[in-house]
Amino acid sequence: MLQVSSKRMWSDSRLTEIIRTFALAIISTMKKNRIWIYVAFFGLLLGGFYLAIRMEQPFNEAPLPVINNTIPNFQLTDQNGKSFTPRNTEGKVYVAEYFFTTCKGICPKMNANMRRVFEAFKNEPDFMIVSHTCMPEVDSVSLLKAYESKMIQGDLQQNRDGSYKIIVDSNASAKPLANSNWKFVTGNKEMLYGLARKGYLIDNGKPDSTQRIENQFIHTQFFALVDRYGRVRGIYDGLIEDDIQKLLKDIPAVMQEKVDHTRFLNGFSNSPN
Repeated sequence: MLQVSSKRMWSDSRLTEIIRTFALAIISTMKKNRIWIYVAFFGLLLGGFYLAIRMEQPFNEAPLPVINNTIPNFQLTDQNGKSFTPRNTEGKVYVAEYFFTTCKGICPKMNANMRRVFEAFKNEPDFMIVSHTCMPEVDSVSLLKAYESKMIQGDLQQNRDGSYKIIVDSNASAKPLANSNWKFVTGNKEMLYGLARKGYLIDNGKPDSTQRIENQFIHTQFFALVDRYGRVRGIYDGLIEDDIQKLLKDIPAVMQEKVDHTRFLNGFSNSPN
C-alpha cells in the first residue's frame, strides 16, 4: 500500500512538473510573440509615417532652391487702411513687387502681367500678391485703393507684340471689388526698402550708403516668389514673357509643398541649399 502511494505521489509530482514546464513554454512563446507583435506594430507605424511624408513632398525633390531664408519683419498698411504684417502672409505663397501709382514707365506693363498672375490664382485661399509702393511719401491709402480698382476692374488686353496692358474706362461705374489676395501696401520708407534689398533681393541698384533714405529710390521690374514659410524661392523679370510663364508654373509647384520636413525631422531635409 505504501509502495502504491509513493508511486502515485511521484506520478502527481511528475505531472505537475510537466504541466509547469508546458505552461512556462506557452508563456515564453506568448512573450516572444508579443515582442514581435510590438515590433511589427511600430514598424508599420513608422512605415506609414514615412509614406505619408513621401506623399506630401519627396525628399530632396523640391522644385526650386531657397534664395533667401529670412525676410525682415515688417509693419505696413494695406489699401483698406488695415495693418499688414507677417501674420497676413503666414502659411501663404505670395509674389512681391514694387511700384508707384503715378508711374508711366515700367509699372503699367509689370502690373498688367501681375494681373495675369492674379487672374490665374485669385480663387486660391493660400495665395497672395503683395505690391509695395516705392514712393510711400506720395502713395496714400486712398491712392492705393483707387489703384487697386484700376488693376482689378480694368480690361486686360494683349497687344500685337504679345505684351499686355490694362485699359481703364473712366466712365464705367465702379463695381464692388472681389479681392482678398492682392494687397497694395505702404508704410515706412526705410522698412519698405529694407524688405526689397535684404528680404526679397529684388533691388537691382546699389544704393549709396551715404545717401539719406528720403533721397533714395527703388525702381525695379523684378518679382519675388515667397513660399509659405517666408523664404524667397524665385526672382522673375516682370517685363519678360518667359519669366512670367515660369512664374505661373512655379507658383503651383511651391503651393504643393505642404510640409517642411526640416521642422520635425533631424538628418533629413527637402529644403534645397
